[in-house]
Amino acid sequence: MEAMGKLKGKKILVTGGTGFVGSHLVESLISEGSRVIVPFRSLDPGSYFATQKLAKKVTLVSGDLKDFSRMFDIVTKYEIDYIFHLGAQAIVTTAYNNPRETITTNVLGTTNILEAARLYGSVKGIIVASSDKAYGKSTKKYVESDPLRGDHPYEVSKSSADLISLAYAKTYNMPIVVTRFGNIYGEGDLNFNRIIPSVLNAIITHTRLDIRSDGMFVRDYVYVKDVVVGYRVLLDCIDKSKGEAYNLSSGESLTVLEVINTIETMLKKKVQYSILNTQQNEIPYQSLNFDKVKGLGYAPSYTLKKVLAKVYLWYLNNT
Repeated sequence: MEAMGKLKGKKILVTGGTGFVGSHLVESLISEGSRVIVPFRSLDPGSYFATQKLAKKVTLVSGDLKDFSRMFDIVTKYEIDYIFHLGAQAIVTTAYNNPRETITTNVLGTTNILEAARLYGSVKGIIVASSDKAYGKSTKKYVESDPLRGDHPYEVSKSSADLISLAYAKTYNMPIVVTRFGNIYGEGDLNFNRIIPSVLNAIITHTRLDIRSDGMFVRDYVYVKDVVVGYRVLLDCIDKSKGEAYNLSSGESLTVLEVINTIETMLKKKVQYSILNTQQNEIPYQSLNFDKVKGLGYAPSYTLKKVLAKVYLWYLNNT
């Protein structure tokens, strides 16, 4: 088991490493002296990955998760020690409009990574990013033992990838851990379908915000740096955590209107918005019980109020 700060020189594959959460993870791994390999299909010059100039500090390799031969080639060629599998089609509205691409990327892509690791046989730990969306619809806090029952294309893709990951862990005795997060926010999230980026963008551009829901949908909100810490805690405890799923959250559960109110209060700026109530099969209530991962030493350090000014400044300077 690797202790925190002991990944120097380790060869680590981060799928989705050029994306929002992945780039923060990559940045952290680089700071530890890890040798980070990042597959990519395209690069966004406005991304956090680009603004932090991370391309100069990692090994970038072209590759699509849906291409098993390429994924196996990458795992074997670079003699990967650990895998953080974050790569996915992660936009709910895109999943609604293009379910085939979403399901193929999220389900087959995850299977390809796990199968490549299984055949290689030398990967010491695999962290798979699932989502609270995998649980489907509920009116209570999710616990890890709850059934996975997504019914929207995105939710189903996460439920399926989640189950497949745990099946590989149990069937082949592989060191795989599944993580289920709530809504992640922070510097570099360029998906303006999400509420926090969209509110900040509306403030910066002086435009009206359209809210798809009735404004009362509840989500957990967790800062991206806490997510990175959560991934690391689970990797550091891989001997205990393998074969298990873990909810990770911040304890901050807010409605859409509460998020807007918090941002208005902290930034002392008014948000103009319209409630459209046109959402399609989205989940009204999602919140995670994360007592299980607390038992491994995970504790969130940030709140929306604590980091909002810093996050706002990033959007102000980079969008």
